[in-house]
Amino acid sequence: MSGRKKQEMKIFRICNFKSLSTKTILLSLLMLMQSIALSACANSPDDNLSVNKENIVEENTIEENTIEEKKTDLEDVVGGETKVNDEIESNKEPQVSNKIKKNEEQNMVLKIGDTSVDVTWEDNDSIKELNKLAESGLSISMSMYGGFEQVGSIGQSITRNDVQMTTQSGDIVLYSGNQLVVFYGSNSWSYTKLGKINLSEKELEKLLGNGDVTITLVLE
Repeated sequence: MSGRKKQEMKIFRICNFKSLSTKTILLSLLMLMQSIALSACANSPDDNLSVNKENIVEENTIEENTIEEKKTDLEDVVGGETKVNDEIESNKEPQVSNKIKKNEEQNMVLKIGDTSVDVTWEDNDSIKELNKLAESGLSISMSMYGGFEQVGSIGQSITRNDVQMTTQSGDIVLYSGNQLVVFYGSNSWSYTKLGKINLSEKELEKLLGNGDVTITLVLE
């Protein structure tokens, strides 16, 4: 091969080598740029926003759990107070119930002087009010009247429901809303019936027909 051809071949090889090196360099630069672009995308605002959203959701979840815990604690406190109040009320109720039961079990007793007599009382508002007066003991100074009754003031007016009637021996009535009348005879007038003493006419006349007496009403 002539010296000229050898020189041309040498120059061709050098050019090819230089061209290959330039391509390689360009390819490497391109790959590096792609790598940088991918790295930038990995740290893009969208990813940061997603991370922030996750943090916000997590914080909201923590706040909601805290609120629920406080709500539960408050319900426990309120529930405890309600339970205590219920216990207090339940303790009061037996006392009130026992007091009512005690009053229901007690009977109003009528005494003529020192003698207790058996009485069948009416069930009306007048008797209920008279029963309250008898709780502390009610003493009534009676006076004979007309030869058939004893009458005395109870000290105050109570409910009355007067009707015209003819009384019999043993009848107990309210007259004018504030007078207690006990009969050992008979009379016709407008009274409120209170009860009846379960004694014979002779027994009543013996107790009531020999002068003024004192009648006492008590609960026993």
